[in-house]
Amino acid sequence: MALKHPRRLIWLGFVLLLLGFVLPVLMVADIITTTLWLSIFSHGASVSGLILGLLGASMVRRLQQEEEAAKDQEKWWE
Repeated sequence: MALKHPRRLIWLGFVLLLLGFVLPVLMVADIITTTLWLSIFSHGASVSGLILGLLGASMVRRLQQEEEAAKDQEKWWE
């Protein structure tokens, strides 16, 4: 799956991490009822958000390195 904008992965990861934080806080405060499936979902959202955010950040860095390498190669020919 090729992504044109890996920053979207970072935002998706941030939203999932935020969801993984807010849901347990709401469960502890007894605003929403605690269920096993909601706990599993919030943990999964937190872990997947972390992974997607790191993946997006590494993709952004790789694109920056490719651009820098292309600029260096253009300078070499001048």
